[in-house]
Amino acid sequence: MKKRSLLAKMVLLPCSKLYGGITYMRNKFFDWHLLKEVEFDIPVVTVGNLAVGGTGKTPHVEYIVDAFRKQRKLAVLSRGYRRNTKGFIIAGRTSTPRDIGDESYQIYHKFNGEVTVAVCEDRVHGIRELMRLDPKIEMIVLDDAFQHRYVKPAVSIVITEYNHPVIADHMLPYGRLREPARGINRADIVIVTKCPVGLTPWDYRSVIKDYDLFPPPSQYLLFSHYSYRPLQPVFPDVATGVPYLDWMTAGDSILAVAGIGNPRPFVRYLKSFGAKVKVDIFADHHQYTKKDIEYLLERYKALKGNQRILVTTEKDAVRLAANPYFPHELKAVTYFLPIEVEFEQPYGEETLEEVIDKKLKARNITKL
Repeated sequence: MKKRSLLAKMVLLPCSKLYGGITYMRNKFFDWHLLKEVEFDIPVVTVGNLAVGGTGKTPHVEYIVDAFRKQRKLAVLSRGYRRNTKGFIIAGRTSTPRDIGDESYQIYHKFNGEVTVAVCEDRVHGIRELMRLDPKIEMIVLDDAFQHRYVKPAVSIVITEYNHPVIADHMLPYGRLREPARGINRADIVIVTKCPVGLTPWDYRSVIKDYDLFPPPSQYLLFSHYSYRPLQPVFPDVATGVPYLDWMTAGDSILAVAGIGNPRPFVRYLKSFGAKVKVDIFADHHQYTKKDIEYLLERYKALKGNQRILVTTEKDAVRLAANPYFPHELKAVTYFLPIEVEFEQPYGEETLEEVIDKKLKARNITKL
């Protein structure tokens, strides 16, 4: 193991340093105005991360949308990662995850189409199209766009995991960083996500010291954790009832299926109850094939117990629900585990929405 780690370090670490140098110079070109940032008349809030996958970005985008959607007309724009289409597309009732990406599809349906959701690889073009098609839009949330510096945001938010802090990571391919950790200094708000419940004041002070951000109002450091909600059916038309996890016993079985960046909290939560749990993990944004579905059906049939269910993540649920190969016999026993973001306020800090509003007002953005 040590030999393998040493080999990885010898081969990958130089590549990481080279990649880090390239991204550093790219950011400098924007800082020196050699590359142009476009600023818009309406506020653009970017939500992103420095590391690849698994930081909890989408639930925080949904939190922001939910916090502001009743006050103003919102739009969400992303690139639509791993979609099978190109160009600018607005989500509609007939859109599928393959058309707009699973995260955009999830956001659109979570808010029942009340919020405009669009995808476009070129974020500048995408914003212009949204403003042209609907001049009443008052705020745009850019999903996964911290590195997309061609758009000058009104507020920039970076998500980082409590157990995988960017300040202790390395650049790709040796580590998980998309750009050097110092890039966090561009963020207006840094959110430490997936915090364990019950952190002590010393724990918070330690994190604050480690990140060493500029003090408010220049930068704000916030803490959040996931709150899991009761199971929901992936196929509500055929579900005969919704089981309660805390009612399940050692005589029951769960097949846990996840294709997300960091499935460990999802699996750990399911295993905290009484039922036996079998786990199948796929790659992030995995598109389930016919062979995958047949495999899951066999795995489900092999479960033993009085009550047997398949539980997946909210992001996987949208892909499974739209999968033409998903068998009818699994539909009535397939559920997803919804998650909500809750913020910790160890020192009575302002809420995320209050901080966003404060940043916008400080920059004289009054259209809100």
